Amino acid sequence: MMRVMMTPFRFPRLALPLVALALALAGCVSAPPAQSGLGPDRGSAPVIYRIDPADTAHIQFRMLDSVNALRATAGAPPLALSAELTAAAATHARDMAMQNRPWHFGSDGSSPIDRARAAGYRGGVLGEAISETYESELETIAAWMGRADTRAVIVDPLARDLGMAFFQEPSGKIWWTLVVGDGVTTPPS
Repeated sequence: MMRVMMTPFRFPRLALPLVALALALAGCVSAPPAQSGLGPDRGSAPVIYRIDPADTAHIQFRMLDSVNALRATAGAPPLALSAELTAAAATHARDMAMQNRPWHFGSDGSSPIDRARAAGYRGGVLGEAISETYESELETIAAWMGRADTRAVIVDPLARDLGMAFFQEPSGKIWWTLVVGDGVTTPPS
């Protein structure tokens, strides 16, 4: 028969104070936030989409192609990129950033119609879609298509011209503006 002898384990004299010190210090360390990956509004932290200014024309034509594909699905005619509406959109995108709010009126009180006229557009403005986001142009179009009011602007069957521009802040926030016009030339007043 085999006999097993058990002896009690004893901490060395210094072990007990070291364990107590370790436990005390552990209480002083702040744990990482339980909700990491969240932005200041408790929503998902934005993923910044950086735009190289050299890609501006590429982005504008990619957006035009995407809008025209959506319009074809809706049975609407394709749009042409309008330099005048694009200039009006660029003015508004930068102005919204300066005002730090997405809305359809300029800091000078101008409307989309006023901005289009000031840029030399001779047709009628049918609508404007705006956005304040960290998302790409394709994600922005998808978001616009998810709302009845902005979807109506994009697929308006009377539209013939498109202006599209953006302004990106150093923080990465992008202000998008899309303007559609009817392409009907009106004599200057």
